[in-house]
Amino acid sequence: MNNEVLQNIRTRRSCRAYTAQPVEPEKLKAIVEAGTWAASGMGRQAPKIVVLTDPAEIAELERMNAAVLGNPAAHPFYGAPVVCVVLTDPERDTCVEDGSLVIGNLMLAAHSLGVASCWIHRARQEFDSPEGKALLKKWGVDERYIGVGHCILGYAASEAPAPKPRKKDYVINR
Repeated sequence: MNNEVLQNIRTRRSCRAYTAQPVEPEKLKAIVEAGTWAASGMGRQAPKIVVLTDPAEIAELERMNAAVLGNPAAHPFYGAPVVCVVLTDPERDTCVEDGSLVIGNLMLAAHSLGVASCWIHRARQEFDSPEGKALLKKWGVDERYIGVGHCILGYAASEAPAPKPRKKDYVINR
């Protein structure tokens, strides 16, 4: 069976090299809206999405992420012009799962619109720090929220890699 959604799932790849071209506002709005439609435990919608397009804010967060990575000289956002920070309410039992579904929706919606993406880890550690708590306060987000991940967005600077074959024991039918 084949349809547009399944084709997008099969062809989406993580991008680790971006051009400086900004994502068009209408595309960014549609991508972020897709994130808000992610399934969530009991429909509680625990996550929040903070959309960063200001290069200075992105650089500050990237510096924090590189420090957690243990390589202050690294550029873990790969030059992406947009960073969607996905945070969640830790008082919800399904908070991390809910935030993960948001990032999945962001990446699939981006791909469907010709925008590249990648999930970047270490958000939890960033927002556990005093510097991360200060960012939450600056953004008007309750300081108890935790980081789930970052979805970086932009236009790919190179061709996407071919998919790896699916492992044979991925699905067990009984």
